[in-house]
Amino acid sequence: MDQRVDAHAYAQRIGEEVGVSGWITITQAMIDTFADLTFDHQFIHVDAERAAKDGPFGGTIVHGFLTLSLLTRMAREAEPAIQGAGMLINYGFEKVRFLHVVPTGGRVRGRVQLVSSEERKPGEFTFCHRITVEIEGIDRPALVADWLTRQYVNG
Repeated sequence: MDQRVDAHAYAQRIGEEVGVSGWITITQAMIDTFADLTFDHQFIHVDAERAAKDGPFGGTIVHGFLTLSLLTRMAREAEPAIQGAGMLINYGFEKVRFLHVVPTGGRVRGRVQLVSSEERKPGEFTFCHRITVEIEGIDRPALVADWLTRQYVNG
C-alpha cells in the first residue's frame, strides 16, 4: 500500500527524524566507475596496492563526492512520499561536511531530519533536510549535509 502524506502536514514536522534509508555497500567497482566519470583517479580511491602501502587508511576509500551523490537514493528511501507530488528539484546545499572516510566495501545509510520548510507559493515547497550518512561499525558519520529541495505539489 502506497501511503502518502499531506505536504502541509509534512511541512510542520520540523526537527523530526522523518526516516532512515537502507544500507548501501560501496564496492571497488562503484568507486572505479565514479573515478572514470569524474576523472578523479587519485590512488587512495583506485589503487588498492598503493593505497595499502602509501596511504593513511590501510586501503582504498570511497570518494567523498560518491558518498554525497548517494543522498538521492537515501532520501528517496527515507522520506515519506508527498500526496500530489509532481516535480522535485535539487535546490542546493546550505552546508556539507565530510567527517570520516568510508572504506571500500563499507556500508552506509542516511538518517534524514526535516530542518525547515517554506511554502513559497501555493503548491511550491522548499524543504531543507539534514542527512547524516552513517557508516556501519563506525561511530562518526561519513558526512552531514543540509540539502535543499523544491517540491511542487498538484492540487
